[in-house]
Parts: sequence; structure tokens; C-alpha cells
Amino acid sequence: MRDFHLAHGGEGTILATKVEEPSKYGVIVMRQGTTQIDRFVEKPVEFVGNRINAGIYMFNPSILDRIELRPTSIEKEIFPQMASDSQLHTFDLEGFWMDIGQPKDFLTGTCLYLSSLAKRSPELLAPATEAYVCGGNVLVHPTAKIGEGCKIGPNVTIGPNVIIGNGVCLQRCVLMEDTTIKDYAWVKNSIVGWHSSVGRWSRLDGVTVLGDDVHVLDEVYVNGASVLPHKSISANVCEPGIVM
Repeated sequence: MRDFHLAHGGEGTILATKVEEPSKYGVIVMRQGTTQIDRFVEKPVEFVGNRINAGIYMFNPSILDRIELRPTSIEKEIFPQMASDSQLHTFDLEGFWMDIGQPKDFLTGTCLYLSSLAKRSPELLAPATEAYVCGGNVLVHPTAKIGEGCKIGPNVTIGPNVIIGNGVCLQRCVLMEDTTIKDYAWVKNSIVGWHSSVGRWSRLDGVTVLGDDVHVLDEVYVNGASVLPHKSISANVCEPGIVM
């Protein structure tokens, strides 16, 4: 991508990917026979192309001259200017791409990544001989601490400085840095944010997301909640929703 960017001489390059349902995204319309971007069409009703923005960019420093000292959307304001000036090109992604903007998709993407690691770099995953590994595809940071009698897996990612108590069950979840899962808790289909904790005998399920510094107290059930940062959950949350 870098070599392509330097070769075309324009001001910017957007990594693009082709999708089967372009109506769900903003579509890149090319100038015929070139890599230059002509315009962008947001969620088109009629087919205008199937290339979309994959979210990785390369720019010359001169792009800073286009950005005013105010809140600015680079996608909605700067990119159309660059396209109009014939300064924006696309570079097609070769390989897999997935939109992980929603929690359920983030978890799915994590599972796919772990499966890829199992095939390409299995030494990075916790070995199946570890007593706590149950089902495979478990990625554990070296600084994490895991208690006795835990059942972890499949498809679990454990970040730096995570502390996991005794008898904990983890399935299809991501634990961010500095989280604590206390004894006999169960976390499944969930994302536990930085500096958060899950109490003894508590359970998270249903694509629950805990923001930064969220603390679920002992013996609490949380189902499908998205909890904003710096909150304490002391009662069951049985229905999916946002906890502010």
C-alpha cells in the first residue's frame, strides 16, 4: 500500500474492500479505468459499485492544510474535497475483511482471529495441556493470573494484568487490560472493559459489554447490557439495554 501510494503521486490512499451488500455501507465510485476516486455514495439504493472504505488510510502531510481548526469529519468533509481535486486513490485489500463496529460482530471477529492463530501461529495460544483450557483458542497475556479449577474456552482473549479467581468459567469473551473476574463467576458472549470487575458467582451473557471501570457486584446476573463507564451494578439486569 505504501509503494502504491508513493507511485500514484496523489495526496491520499484509502484501503478498499469489495462487499456483497454495498447498500449497507458508503460506496466508493471510481473514475473509469483508474484508481482515482470520483465520489462517495452513502448506502446507495441503486447499484453504483461494491467497493467500500475499509478504514485504513495513507496521506501526505499536506492533508493537514485541508483541515480547519474546528471539529471536522475527515470522511464527510475532507475526502470529498480530495476526490474533487483528483487527489484520492483506492488500494484494494487482498484478503479477509469484516466490519466489527457492533459488539456481536467484534466477538465474531475475535473468534475468527483466534481460529486463524490456531492454524498459523498456534504457539501464541494457551496449550491444550493447560488444565484450564476447555475447547481451545484461548489467548492469554503473559502477565495475566489464573486461579485454580477454571474452565476457559473456547474463543477467549485475556489481556494484560487480568486477574481470574478460582472456579471461573469463560467462553467466547474478551477481557481487557486490568480486569478482575472473581471466584466462580461465569462470563460468556461478553466484553469486559478496562479496569472492570465481575463479582463472585456473578454471570455475564447475551453480548454484555462493560465499559471502562465498571464493577458488577457479587451474585448479579447481567444479560445483554451495554454498561457505560464508571458504573456499579448491584442488581440483576435481565433485559438487554443501555445502563447509563
